[in-house]
Amino acid sequence: MAASFPLQKLRHVTLVIRLTFKYNRLMESDNRFMSELIRIVNGALRLDVDKVRNYTSFLADKLEAGGDATTAERLRKVLRESDNGLRPVDARMSRALPVDSESRFPLLERIKLPSQNEPALLLGQSEWDVVNEFVSVARSTAALDSEDLDGALSLLMYGPPGTGKSRLARHIAAELGLDLYVCRLDGMISSYLGSTSKNIRAVFEFAARTPCVLFLDEFDAIAKLRADGQELGELKRVVNSFLQNLDTLGRQSIVLAATNHEALLDAAVWRRFTYRLAFDYPNLERRRQMWSDLIGLSDLSGHHLDLIADLSEGFTGSDIREVWVRVRRRARSERTPIELKNVFPVVLNLALGGEGNPRYASTLNGQEHFELIRSLRQRDSKLYSLASIADLLGISKATVHRITKQTDDENG
Repeated sequence: MAASFPLQKLRHVTLVIRLTFKYNRLMESDNRFMSELIRIVNGALRLDVDKVRNYTSFLADKLEAGGDATTAERLRKVLRESDNGLRPVDARMSRALPVDSESRFPLLERIKLPSQNEPALLLGQSEWDVVNEFVSVARSTAALDSEDLDGALSLLMYGPPGTGKSRLARHIAAELGLDLYVCRLDGMISSYLGSTSKNIRAVFEFAARTPCVLFLDEFDAIAKLRADGQELGELKRVVNSFLQNLDTLGRQSIVLAATNHEALLDAAVWRRFTYRLAFDYPNLERRRQMWSDLIGLSDLSGHHLDLIADLSEGFTGSDIREVWVRVRRRARSERTPIELKNVFPVVLNLALGGEGNPRYASTLNGQEHFELIRSLRQRDSKLYSLASIADLLGISKATVHRITKQTDDENG
């Protein structure tokens, strides 16, 4: 016995060393596991069964994705064994979405995350710096739990419609590996006194117990200036309710908000968002990149890209995608190749009624050929050469030259 004791002791020491080494490697490679454990314990202490189940399921998914399928299955087995028969076996299905108490209309909608086939999101370097910092902090939620920080991690996006705010919300959720839930304001705002505040509380309670990114789109509908004399007292109480719920949400939660009318937001709302990001119409360089990403290996040349990038001044990324969808549909239905002359009229058509934005292409609508040619030549005679204008209009270069000469003669 005496001889075997040192060997047994050595085995124990070796086992402890191996387990310690394995634990340290796990923590160094992905500190987010500790974050989920903290949330599970927090839910248990608060007797929040849904939070415990949701985050346990989420932890199992992350462990499996990290290569530890055995531990993941053990966690799922615990969830199955704890099922009382009133819940589905898959804990992820227990995330019942909150609904309006009167209409039973859902208050949240789960949004599909971007696929690999979607064009890349184009932002400037300063915008990417903000996004990357936000994502980096969100991934370090375990550290945040131990620091003296208040409120949820939040990002406010503002700017014209169609400039990429919703796409960025999907990008952030995908980067964090979290589900994205968008708040449905058609269900949130109730005609019944006090019900809107109850709906807001239900949405934030769901976000507190569920691993997700909460996205408040068209945010100005519930966060307007409380000093606005046109608004009813009920809507002013809604702003107060939102602020109170955001303050108590907890720093483990992630909230994104987007508005096209930032001037309508209450000053107190601005102070609640630790990160803010302005969106604007894409410049020439970014528009060209958007066109290039969409068109890919088509029949359009690099010079053609320069032309439509210039013509689409004042267009948003959403507008550019809409032009390309229409052009491709027409080419497929008519079984014809995609040519610049097919893109140009769609750009002109979509430029009409652009929310008051002075789009360049809209100034060309309704002009006769000689007026249009003159406008293009005056804008940039080098870019809009006679050959380029011929490609745009689908006419011969000789015809363009004749019209140009006729215009010059009339002006002379």
